[in-house]
Amino acid sequence: MSGESERAGGDDEKRGEEIEWGEGDPRVLFVMNLVLSTVFAAVVVYGLSYIDLAAFSVVNVASAALVLTAVTYLVTN
Repeated sequence: MSGESERAGGDDEKRGEEIEWGEGDPRVLFVMNLVLSTVFAAVVVYGLSYIDLAAFSVVNVASAALVLTAVTYLVTN
């Protein structure tokens, strides 16, 4: 049984190295960035509209999402 646990530990270490060094598919990362930026932008614009600082519209959400996506891209590269 100790041989099995040693093998399992070795597999965990290999998986950890693979995860640590894997960068992922850039297309998937871009889509994730775009989706998460859009959701965050919608929340921010909704909050601004709640306190009457900006209108909640598709144009405002899209503009904020594009700015957030661009900033995130510049920061990570």
